[in-house]
Amino acid sequence: MPPAASQRASSTSSPSGKGELAELKTQLRQLAGSRAPGVEDVKRELYKKVISYMTIGIDVSPLFSEMVMCSATSDVVLKKMCYLYVGNYARVHPDLALLTINFLQKDCQDEYPMIRGLALRSLCSLRVQNLVEYLVGPLRSGLKDVHGYVRTVAVLGVLKLYHIAPIACTDNDFPAMLKQLMLHDGDPQVMANCLCALQEILTQEGSNIEEAGLDKDFFTRKPIIYHFLNRIKDFNEWAQCLVLELVAKYVPEDPNETFDIMNLLEDRLQHANSAVVLATIKVFLNLTMSMADVHQQVYERIKAPLMTLVSSGSAEQSYAVLCHLHLLVMRAPILFSSDYKHFYCRYSDPSYIKKLKLEMLTAVANENNTYEIVTELSEYAANVDVAIARESIRAVGKIALQQYDVNAIVDRLLQFLEMEKDYVTAETLVLVKDLLRKYPQWSQDCIAVVGNVSSKHVQESKAKVALLWMLGEYALDMPDAPYVLEGFVESWTDEDSPEVRLELLTAVAKCFFRRAPETQRILGEALAAALADAHQDVHDRGLFYYRLLQHGVESAERVINPPKQAVSVFADMQNSEIKDRIFDEFNTLAVVYQQPSYMFLDKEYRGPFEFSDDASTNASATESSETMLAGQRVDASDNDLLLSASEKEYTKGVVATNGSSSYVAPSSSTMDGMGVLAAPTQTSFPAVGFAIDDLLGLSLHTTPPEPAPAPPPLVLNAKPVLNPAAFQQKWRQLPVASTQEYTLTPQAVANLTGPQALLRHMQAQLIHCIASGGQAPNFKFFFFAQKSDASAGLGYFLVECIVNVTARKCTSNYKTDESNMLESFASIFQSAILKFGS
Repeated sequence: MPPAASQRASSTSSPSGKGELAELKTQLRQLAGSRAPGVEDVKRELYKKVISYMTIGIDVSPLFSEMVMCSATSDVVLKKMCYLYVGNYARVHPDLALLTINFLQKDCQDEYPMIRGLALRSLCSLRVQNLVEYLVGPLRSGLKDVHGYVRTVAVLGVLKLYHIAPIACTDNDFPAMLKQLMLHDGDPQVMANCLCALQEILTQEGSNIEEAGLDKDFFTRKPIIYHFLNRIKDFNEWAQCLVLELVAKYVPEDPNETFDIMNLLEDRLQHANSAVVLATIKVFLNLTMSMADVHQQVYERIKAPLMTLVSSGSAEQSYAVLCHLHLLVMRAPILFSSDYKHFYCRYSDPSYIKKLKLEMLTAVANENNTYEIVTELSEYAANVDVAIARESIRAVGKIALQQYDVNAIVDRLLQFLEMEKDYVTAETLVLVKDLLRKYPQWSQDCIAVVGNVSSKHVQESKAKVALLWMLGEYALDMPDAPYVLEGFVESWTDEDSPEVRLELLTAVAKCFFRRAPETQRILGEALAAALADAHQDVHDRGLFYYRLLQHGVESAERVINPPKQAVSVFADMQNSEIKDRIFDEFNTLAVVYQQPSYMFLDKEYRGPFEFSDDASTNASATESSETMLAGQRVDASDNDLLLSASEKEYTKGVVATNGSSSYVAPSSSTMDGMGVLAAPTQTSFPAVGFAIDDLLGLSLHTTPPEPAPAPPPLVLNAKPVLNPAAFQQKWRQLPVASTQEYTLTPQAVANLTGPQALLRHMQAQLIHCIASGGQAPNFKFFFFAQKSDASAGLGYFLVECIVNVTARKCTSNYKTDESNMLESFASIFQSAILKFGS
């Protein structure tokens, strides 16, 4: 391609450098005062090009004066594009915004109402503090304009002015003017905008507009409520929702007034807009809260509109309506029990709607419809969507738990075990366990089927726990119970879940009390494995059982396997107070989230900490550590950046094992001063324990296990990639694996006048800094490194390093997902720190 052609191609793609911008500026300047035929079309094309450049992020602010000069036209399309351009650059370049005042004020007096309204909206959207004085006159004229569109824009302009300069807004009596328009204007959209603007002004802290006759209770007074109710049919859907929200807060003087309002709003229940229908339902529910009989009739009346909305519209709308219907079903299931077929899942329903319908089917099940509902749910168990299949099985189990005559339901539940699908078997075993806890009389039928389930087909931890509970509790009814437990004990070291190991230990002990000869050896092996287990809870329970057996088998049985009573009611995940709070916030996101608003709005309920803006700005996964340091310095005492491990998760000398616990069993078989036993030895127990050791086959002179092979030498990745967000997530998830404290050399302290020297030194050792901060004498650093042969997202070592230069102390808290290499990395890190300054 010739050079000239290549230059033309590059200049037309984007205004790189001065060439394209200069050309656009020249063309716009030539067209500014032109009245030639067709000039408007040329302007449109140039404006479109400028707007397209602005949209993709190219700075076209040098064309500001030319764009303003070309705005002297009656073409509404050109006006709109010019106003869009001006509004975009006015906040970035407030000095340029002064150039727009004259032509915007002139357009506010144009003969066409559309141009007047657009100009006034653009003038109020500049939101520049220095231009407030220029807004007062156009706004005052706009509120008195003869055209409704201009008044509508002016009302929202008053609200924008209030956010910029509240004092200027109230001093010019704009709230009082809005009040007059709201009560006397003939345009319903103007009234609605006045209502919205005044409500927002009243909700602002420190709003002082009482001189205008406005206070917090103004909108819940009877004349105001009836003023809007009588004109509600003239409003659009958005304005109707505003009015209905007001009515929902109104307290009628007597029941007759309640019925009058409900009769007036009766036709709103047939509205096509779901928001209007839900807002009307909220009014009906709130007005009749103290009238029990009428409140129940309201439930009957609102069923049909809600069912209609669920079956029509988009999936998202159906879900939102279904959430509100679910809330009502949970409060009054008997009223919806005859409509259970409306909650059957359709093939085309998304999974989130199916899940909600399953919960509703569970809630409305009673003696009359249980068989039909369980039959339908049983079909879902074979659904290709595994999550829905699981939910359907849980729904059958919940129905079985809440019904007294569960014979047919139990048969359906047990048939799921014949499907030979791992996830079906897992969910069924959990539900059978809960069923036996509540209805022990069904043990004979259930255990006969559960006994035929092969333990090899049970893979999920919760299913193993359920199966082990039944093996221990009903060992006499299951002939193969000791031998199945023996298989679990033999694979003790292969079991990752501590919950399964805990339940296995208990199940073996229960089986021993019922069938001692067959289980004696298994119990000994289980106790030995538990006492050597690295998980603290498993170790402690094994030690507890061992000491109970030392005291006597009868005493141990009274503690481990006492007589049990049937469970009457299972704990509900959500208490009644929370449900009432959600119901009080009907027709809000609280119903969709199934949480009161304070749980997702208040900061104290939002969950764990997050990185501050300073620590996460301008950082990307491909940046080097040296680049990240610029702009990422943080205050070492800022707990919002990262929680101090020394304060929150400090556990001295602890190394996590398998990521499940921070406890490591002692290597030597000794008992400390507190009586904590690591493993049974001949000198660890009094003589009374020898019989138990012999009985259970606990060898007191076992051959020590071969030492584990030494891990390969640790080699660090020279260019690890870890952005602040990923660092934060890993830091929050991983436990503190180890803590070290050592003394710095005088040379290191002398060089630590600022953090940069240390960061460069550590980076040379392939240990990179993600954030740092503090002032002398205290500094805080967050380092990370990665194992060279680790796969993506793994093999990271995270360190919180706290340095006190006065005491010459350095405390390091380590977290890692490579626990077997932690000792090697800690040695590398300590060596790097101690070499600093040498």
